[in-house]
Parts: sequence; C-alpha cells; structure tokens
Amino acid sequence: MERPNEIPQTPGVYIYKDKGGRIIYVGKARNLKKRVLSYFRPDNQLTSKTKAMMSHAVSIEFLTTNTEKEALLLEASLIKKHRPHYNIVLRDDKQYILFRIAVKNLFPRLEVVRKVKKDGSHYFGPFTSSQAARETWKTLHNVFPLRRCNDRAMQNRVRPCLYHHIGLCLAPCTGNVSQIEYQEMIHKVELLLSGKSKELIDSITEKMEEASENLEFEKAAELRDQRIAIEKTVEKQGVVLNNGADMDVVGITSRGDGLALAILFVRGGQVIDKATFFWAGLVMEDAYELMLGFLTQFYTQDKDIPPRIVLPWIVKEEQENTENPALIGAFDFSLHEQDDDFESIATMLSEWRGGNVRIIAARTKEDQQLVDMAKSNAKETVYKRSDLGMDQRLAALFKVQEPMRRIECVDVSHTSGTSTKVGLVVYQDGKPHKSEYRVWNIENAHGDDYFALSQWAKRRAEHGAPWPHLLLIDGGRGQVNAVNASFQEYFSTIHIRDSQSFDLEEGQLPFTLAGIAKARDEEGHQDRRAGNVSDRIFLPNRTNPLPFKEGSHELLFLQSIRDATHNFAIGRHRQARTKQSLDAELLRLPNIGIETAKMLWSHFSSLEEMKKASIDDLCNLPKVGKKKALQIWESLQKL
Repeated sequence: MERPNEIPQTPGVYIYKDKGGRIIYVGKARNLKKRVLSYFRPDNQLTSKTKAMMSHAVSIEFLTTNTEKEALLLEASLIKKHRPHYNIVLRDDKQYILFRIAVKNLFPRLEVVRKVKKDGSHYFGPFTSSQAARETWKTLHNVFPLRRCNDRAMQNRVRPCLYHHIGLCLAPCTGNVSQIEYQEMIHKVELLLSGKSKELIDSITEKMEEASENLEFEKAAELRDQRIAIEKTVEKQGVVLNNGADMDVVGITSRGDGLALAILFVRGGQVIDKATFFWAGLVMEDAYELMLGFLTQFYTQDKDIPPRIVLPWIVKEEQENTENPALIGAFDFSLHEQDDDFESIATMLSEWRGGNVRIIAARTKEDQQLVDMAKSNAKETVYKRSDLGMDQRLAALFKVQEPMRRIECVDVSHTSGTSTKVGLVVYQDGKPHKSEYRVWNIENAHGDDYFALSQWAKRRAEHGAPWPHLLLIDGGRGQVNAVNASFQEYFSTIHIRDSQSFDLEEGQLPFTLAGIAKARDEEGHQDRRAGNVSDRIFLPNRTNPLPFKEGSHELLFLQSIRDATHNFAIGRHRQARTKQSLDAELLRLPNIGIETAKMLWSHFSSLEEMKKASIDDLCNLPKVGKKKALQIWESLQKL
C-alpha cells in the first residue's frame, strides 16, 4: 500500500487490487488522499462489504484527473470495463427505446431511436420494451397519417406510395397536404406523447362540434374516429401528477440475499415505463454506494435525462438524519467525503442534458407515492429474479456470496488406459477464454480416472492463482471426492506457490468444487441420450445432488461448459494418439532413433513435409552432416 504522504490530494480514481493482480474495486474522489485514508478507520465505522474488500486488497493505484467530473466519468468507464467484484456493477446498460420528431423538418416523421442527439429534435420516452414501443408507433400512425419514408426517399418520390392509397399517409412528398395542416397533426402527436391526452381530446372534440355545426359531417366523422382511437390508446394510462412533470423515480428494497432497485419513467405526469435491477449479496448499508453507482452508470450522454431524479433519500456525511430516525445507523456516513456526491452527478447530468437536472429526495406526498410504487416494482423483481446475471444466479444456487465469474472445468480422456490427458477449459463472465485452456499429461493412470484427477489436482494447486470461483469436474461423487482430497491435502499444509497463505477455515477451499454427471436411467446406468437435460450437480462429502431444476438456464449453461471441456479433452487426446502412431512409424525406419525423431518433429509439422525435404534441407538441421542427411533422406523415402 502507498504511504499516506505519497497519496495525491487531487481529484482522480483509486484502484484496489488483490494478490493476483485482479482489480477488485474502483472508486473516485475529489481528494484522493482524504478518501483513501477513510478506508483505514476502525472496523465498526466501515460497512461489512468494505471490510471484506479491504481484507483482500494488497495494492492500490491512482489515476489523477483535473476535475471531479473527469474522475466520475473515468470511474464509470473502468467499472464497466473491468466489472470489479466489490463495485456496484450495472449489468443492464442497454439504450432504451425513444420516439423522435425532427421538428426542424418541414414534414417531420415519427421515428423509433435509441440515442438522444442534440439536433433540436423532440424526444419522448424512454420505453424498456421495444415491442410495446413499436405497437404504440403503429397505433399512432393509424390515428395520425404521418409519412413513414425517410428524407431521401421523400425527396425522390414522384407519386404517392401505397400507404397514401390505403389512407395511412397524407403524401406530403407530392404536395397533397399543406405544411400548416401537417404541423397541426404533428402537434397532436406531441401532445399525446407528452401525456397531455385530455388537452388533445378536448381540442378534437371542440373541432368536431364546430365541423358538425358547419355541416361538415365527413370531417366531423373523421375527428370522431380520431378521438375514439386516442381514448382507446390512453385508457390504460393513469395521470399520477397534475402538473405534468417529467422525472425519473427510484425505489430500493432488500431481501436476505440482495438489494433490488426499480426506476419509474414519468413523462407528462404519467408513468410510461419502468426498469428493474437486482444485486445479490448486498444489504441496506450498501444502499448509498448502490445509488451512486447506479446513477453514474445508468445515465449517459445519449440517454433521455429528465430535469428531476427523485430518490427515496439522500445521505450526506455531515447530516444526522433526524428527519427519518429509521435510517439512523443504516448507512456508513463516515466513509464518504464531505462533498455531496449527488451534487457532482447532477452537475454532470445537467451538462449532458443541456439544462438543469436536480437529484432530490422524495418530499411531497406525490413524490412519496411514486417512490412507494417504484419500491413495489423492486419487490416484484426480487421474486422474479429474471434480471440476474448467470454468475449471480449460480452463486445463489451454490449458496455463496461472490458471483461465479470465473469457471474452470476439467475432464479426463484416454484410450484403454494409455495416453491419459486431463483437459481444462476456462470461462470468464460467461464466455470461453481459449487462451487459458490447458492440457496435462498424466503418467501411470492406467485408466483410473480417480487417480488421474487426483494427480491433476495436485499440479493445479501448485500452479496457484488465479483461482476460479467454480471448479467443475466432469463426473459424479467419486471424481469430486478424489479431487477434493488432493486439494484438502495441499491447502492443509498452507503451502502456496507465492509464499502467501489463505485465511481458510479447516476443510475450506478458496473456490467452490462441484461435479456434473449424467442422469441415471431406470436401470441405474448413465443416460447419455441426446437432448438429456437432467444432469446432476454434486458437491464434496454430500450424498444427494443439488436441487438444480431440470432444463433450467443454470444447468444448461454448466452442461455447455462440460460439453466444451469434453470435446477439448478428446481433441487433444486424439492429437496425441495420432502423433504417437506417427512416431512409431518414424522409429521403424532405419537410421532414425528417438533423438533423430524428436529433432525432425521439432522442425517439420508432418511426415509429408519430412518426405519433401531435400538433402540440403536436412543438412541444415543441428548435428546432421551430409552423410547422415543422406541416410535420413533415403529412410524417409520408404514411407
């Protein structure tokens, strides 16, 4: 760790790393020295997550910036890139659906987009469901016959398209509608998308009655149908605010295994959509950091940012929180700097939005009602848990706190007890890392898979970090217990390659060990039929398999890793077997012994290349003269 007088006092980012060099936490600060020293307070002043993080941190690095805003952006970028274990990581960073009307265009169209551009256009949304948004888009076009073609197609069109002939476009491309009439229709669409449906319906009703009085019955009938269509479109939307406010509202709830967060998108006084998230292993004392991490990762420059973001509460270090005694002691106030982190985020969002953005706590009755609604949606998310990443879902099933981001899987392959290979496949964050695939040659196994896995486990333990979060064995109870025994023997000696020791309880490993075995058929034999989704997961010293749901995403994911490992191990075994047969064929030739065969294989990739080599080529090999080269060449020609 750095000495206190060597820590910069400028804005920037600090990065904690573990003994394996992995980034485990990224944080930002207005004053790096002040923030970093706050981590070295008495344990009773730190959150449990912070204490756990500091117990694994062995080094710290700093990246200084000119401003706190730069530090905020850098922190968010590093978190998204490295996904440190002890950071609040927002896994759903997708861009939501928006409606755009390019009002600078004489005849604008209604577009579905995912990014906000500072082009003077009017944006409406966001919507989390693209399907629902596109259904709304279709409905609006049925009510308001706007153009659908892009600008280039409109400029080149010489006659109306099919949409005009079926009454779904006014054909501004050929001058069939005036700009004033078209803009009036655009204004109606904006009123509807802004949540001002009552104002729009009242306006249409007034014009309908006026047309009827003027005996323009056809026009009155069109306006009547338009009003009915609009009423059906908005009948399920409830106005929750009378002032037609635009804001996002956040609610948080907890359960024994994590925190859930929901955000409501309120536009024009109406809740138009929501988004929900869940983080396993967090408790309410982590809510402050969760809120900061969520705001910095959820909002980006090309997202729709409202003028107000309402939170359940805002905690400042210096406040005693006397207004809400229920929150006293629920958060670690002393960990955070005196500056208001939320104010820094609001300043950055204001710059991105091009207008003022306020991040405030719920104060009014209406705000609190929305927060309660968001909290109810968050509770629903906790029970559904569909938004959890695979690493968190596996952690929940194996009942461990740390997400299972790194998975190693091993399998044994041999031919009648010969050429025994143990193949290892590595998955990181759900994706294969082929550069870390490995294969081990196991001697004297003689077809004993238990012995082969036991010997492999000893060599894997000596290899050391990085350790996986889950070590998966292709096999059942016997294979798992054989591997477990070797690891227990190794770790009981506290003999670690880099001379460091683990703080492990007796019988505990630095990773979760499990086996995956084929399900049994009615006669007790392994069911290897294609499409079998009933594999079983075993843990060391446990008789019954874990209760993985048949055909669940988690089980299918582990099966795919097992299958990849099986194919890798067999592939390497076949390569070795092929090379052995080629070696035997080569050694049968006169004038070619073991050393000569090794030398030839080190310079040529196949027997065909050896046969094509000239005498001069063979003379260039180490310790091969012209006479020896001629002998080798003559022998190779007999193949």
